[in-house]
This record gives sequence, C-alpha cells and structure tokens, in this order.
Amino acid sequence: MFKKAFLVFCFLMGSGTLYSQEIAERIVAIVDNDIILESEVILRATMEAQRTGGNAEDAEFKARVLNIMIEEKLLYAYALLDSILVTKPEIDQYMTYQVQQLIRQFGSEEAVEKTYNKSMAQIKKELEPEIEKNLLMKKAQEKKFGTVEVSRREVEEFFDKYRDSLGVTPEKVKISHIFRSPTKSARIMKIAYDLAAQLLDSIKNGADFAQLAIRHSDDPGSAVNGGDIGFAARGTLFPEYESAAFALREGEISGIIESQAGYHIIQLMDRRGEQIKTRHILIKAKPDEQIDFELINFLTDLRDTLVRQNGDFKLFAKKYSQDVRTNNSGGVLGTYFIDKLDAALKETVGKIKEGEISFPKRIDYGQDDYGYHIVKVDARIPKHDPNLELDYDEIKELAIMYKKQKLEEDWFVDLRSKIFWEIK
Repeated sequence: MFKKAFLVFCFLMGSGTLYSQEIAERIVAIVDNDIILESEVILRATMEAQRTGGNAEDAEFKARVLNIMIEEKLLYAYALLDSILVTKPEIDQYMTYQVQQLIRQFGSEEAVEKTYNKSMAQIKKELEPEIEKNLLMKKAQEKKFGTVEVSRREVEEFFDKYRDSLGVTPEKVKISHIFRSPTKSARIMKIAYDLAAQLLDSIKNGADFAQLAIRHSDDPGSAVNGGDIGFAARGTLFPEYESAAFALREGEISGIIESQAGYHIIQLMDRRGEQIKTRHILIKAKPDEQIDFELINFLTDLRDTLVRQNGDFKLFAKKYSQDVRTNNSGGVLGTYFIDKLDAALKETVGKIKEGEISFPKRIDYGQDDYGYHIVKVDARIPKHDPNLELDYDEIKELAIMYKKQKLEEDWFVDLRSKIFWEIK
C-alpha cells in the first residue's frame, strides 16, 4: 500500500534527476504547466516496487504511481499559487543532509561521483531545484494541515473504532538527556571568531574577497563561487545575516556577523528593491580532540554528582544542557518504542535500568555535527495490549494522522477541480 506523496518527503533519487533517461519521452499526464513523462513513471514505479515489494510492471501498480505523481504536481502548483517561499538556508540544510545520505549509501564522495559520472558540484546543482520543489510541497502541506488537532473525545472514538486493529503495543521507554555541543565551547568559538577577524583584516588591507572565500569559507555551496550566494529576498536568509546585509551600501563589507551557522563576513554586491545580492565568508566553529575530552569529563562529573547526591536531573538539564529543544523541559526527549530508536541510543538505553543514568555517549546528528550526552531512563513500559491511558500520546498521533488523511483526500478532490490536469 502506497503512502500518499504529500504525507512523505519525497526521496529525490526516485525523481530520476541524477539518472540519464533512455526511455522514449512520451507525455502521460499534464498538471497545470507541468508534464509527467512515461520514463518518469517507469522509474518511479521501479523505485516504489523496490521499497514496497510491488510489481513495477503491473498496470494497476503503475496507475497508482501516476496518481501519486499527479497529486505531487497539484501540491507544487498550489504552493506556487499560494506564494510559499523557501529560504536558501533551508535549501542548503537539506542539500547537506541529502549529500550525506548519498555518501552513506555509496561509501564515499568519490563513489557517488563515479556512480553518476558527475562531479559533486554538478550533482548539487541538479539536486537544488528538486530540493526546492520538495521543500515547497512540504511547506504547503504543513501550512494547510500542520495545525490539525483532535479532541480527547475524538481520540476515544478513534480508539474504540480501531482498537482491535492496533495490535500489541511494543516495549516503550521514556528518556531524558543532558547534551553538550563541541561547537558551543567558548574556546572553540573564539578560535573561529579570531580566524574571521584575521580574514576581515586581510580584506581591509586589500586581499581579494573571492579568493579568501574559496580558500577559507565553510559554506561549500558558495565558496566555489567566491562566496556569491546570488539574489535573495527579504525573509529568506538567517535573520542576523539579513539584518546586517540589508543595512550595507553597495560594495560595503560588514563586520563579523554571528548566526546559527557560524561567523559571516558579508559584502553587498547589488540591490533590487527588496532583493539583495551578497557574497560571504562563513567560518564555523570546528571541534578538536581536546574539546571531546573536555565534554566527556564535564558530563562524567555531572553524572557522578547526580548519582552521588541523588540530584534532580531536570534541574541539571535546565542549567547545563545545550539542547535548545529540550533544556527548558528538563531534558525530556519523550517516550519511544525501543525498536524505533537509532542503534546508538538503543544500545545506550538497553544497558541501564529505569531511573539510571548512562555514561557520556557521542551522538551524531548531521554531517560533521555531533555532541555528547548522558541519558536517563525515566520509565520503562513493557509490551502490552493497547491502552488509552498508557498509550494516549501514540493513539492521539494515529488519530491526527487519520484525520489529516481524510482532510487531505477531500482537499485533493477540490484541487483537481481548480487546477488543470489530464491523463493523456
């Protein structure tokens, strides 16, 4: 059974962007001003068959794939009509994630380039418009259905109706953590800031901005172009970057600007109303071996204090954790099915009992992004028959998904009546 394309963030490789097309380019459908080619349907059906175990040659299977692709195009057309914007930082962030996934899949950057017979720069260039499209569709979906909620009564009605089909609830665990990031170390940040200051001094003394960007910038997407990120509209850049850039005169260079990405040196190159063309040099805080030891020792001491004094984990998390998503809640990560945890966290949780705290463990969460944390098992819930009290949050999520699906189905019927489409 297929998931609707608008319920998942499409896997870019399935679009055929990076593969050469050798099948006759027959148009099989038109949606708004866009077309769907037979070759695209065949490739997508092959990918879906590999994922779901279906038969890519089956006519009904291919018809369902085509219907998914039509709904994707309808969603994209709606996003354009609704003037939804995607920012360059958002594109860059997902580009980094996508490239990381490719490297993990094939083993190395060189293997990726060999597989597609293209340089990484070419691959990124071809992926960028697909990433932008997918982000637009994702934002359109979130704007339309991101705030869908259900009442307690709706959850109870859903549970009563589908209780027998929910099956046994697997073992769950409620966990909290205290996280420390190597890039937030004052020492590491000072090293990055000092390098940015040196580069800024060099520019003031006549050094070529573009050459310094090529050699030193940590933004791979723009470094190859001398730091040029092209034109960007107001509201599409990091707030700190944007505020500084819009305040510059044409040709003027900023001081050192800090954003969540790192330290920027910005030059305004051109201005067109509410759009600006800039180039920048980005310097990120880069961890070293010493900071790893510092973090491990810090968290070990923290754990020892908590265990020895039977300390309040939540208070310590609020004070010491650098995970901005959870520190205000006392480090609570939530309740998870154990078999859904990633391998590293599953191993950590598997070694400690309820109420215990792990020793420091490394956690990787992006390309070259990592930190260390100590994890506390707040509660263990053995597998059991579905229970509205024990499993309320999970049942509520299922009820929300069900409600969204019904709303989305009705919405797509409406879209089909408002946006032109046809199957050839």
